[in-house]
Amino acid sequence: MNFNEPKTLGRTGLKVGRLGVGSSYGAPAEAFEEAFERGCNYFYWGSTRKTGMGEAIKNICRKGKRDELIVVVQSYSRSAFLLEVFSRRALKRLDLDYGDVLLLGWYRKKPPQRILDRAIAMKEKGMFRFLAISSHNRSLFPKLVRENLFDIFHIRYSAAHRGAETETFPHLVGEGTPGVVSYTATRWGQLLREKNMPQQEVVPAASDCYRFALSHPAVDICMTGPKDLVQMRQALKALDLGPLNEEEMARMRRIGDHVRGAK
Repeated sequence: MNFNEPKTLGRTGLKVGRLGVGSSYGAPAEAFEEAFERGCNYFYWGSTRKTGMGEAIKNICRKGKRDELIVVVQSYSRSAFLLEVFSRRALKRLDLDYGDVLLLGWYRKKPPQRILDRAIAMKEKGMFRFLAISSHNRSLFPKLVRENLFDIFHIRYSAAHRGAETETFPHLVGEGTPGVVSYTATRWGQLLREKNMPQQEVVPAASDCYRFALSHPAVDICMTGPKDLVQMRQALKALDLGPLNEEEMARMRRIGDHVRGAK
């Protein structure tokens, strides 16, 4: 397994870099453009839309590389009308004619039919190419697989949240299944805090947390949300270091169990 090699994102057929990047934490355009040059092409334009990613998307498109970029627009709207209004507004802000992925976030159960109907209509009108959903409810995803509604799943997964290994990932194997994007790899930073570590355990690097998620064969992309260029480069180290070995994996699970049990 080579994290520098692109992977096919489930049934979408999209070739994606193994790290996805999020807009919400304030990294400058330079950081996102550097990540793109490293093959990280899954750009998550989330609910908090800082200017850095927006500038980077525009710069990348000006270079004639729009087709290499995968732009994800998320909406938490529970109004079908506003779902489209807000999505159009997001695309306009990015100077894009279309987005690649419409992400419905986040749901404990299947979205209402009015939301699904509008999302499908937006896709049919060419606003988006693929539909995605995020949820903390791991048991929801196997049900959605059977209904064949979504192309991509955003699933919480980290060393401290490993339930997806038994409840979700086994249902996402084989041809024609949705792509898998994992998020909260650092458990909102809790896996990176010295005070949360077991006795005599060294704090893992952020790249170790991303490597943990990417080492699972079901995971196509692991999200990172850097606040600056330094954090982006730290995250990119995961690509070069590759999968965790057995000793590293055992360590991350041990830390994850301790952090999970302490909270």
